[in-house]
Amino acid sequence: MKHRLWTSKQKSQIVLEGLSGQIDVSALCQKYQISQTQYYKWRDLFLANCHQSFEIKKQSQKEQTLETQVKKLRTIIGDLTIELKKNEYEL
Repeated sequence: MKHRLWTSKQKSQIVLEGLSGQIDVSALCQKYQISQTQYYKWRDLFLANCHQSFEIKKQSQKEQTLETQVKKLRTIIGDLTIELKKNEYEL
């Protein structure tokens, strides 16, 4: 079999085509010129991580919360730094 670089989208499409049951895995592998071992590795990885596609919103909400907290903390640190410099300058 030829060594090729497959995008994640192409891998997903191949795995979904295999999971649909409309085509035999051996025929699917011949069609895309990949080994059955490769297909099964992709399938197992796909099935192990498919739940993450539903967690995107949760991650982005977490990221937004963290970014807001970071901005607040930076503002506090900036204010405290200015206050310290003023005190040092006055002394």
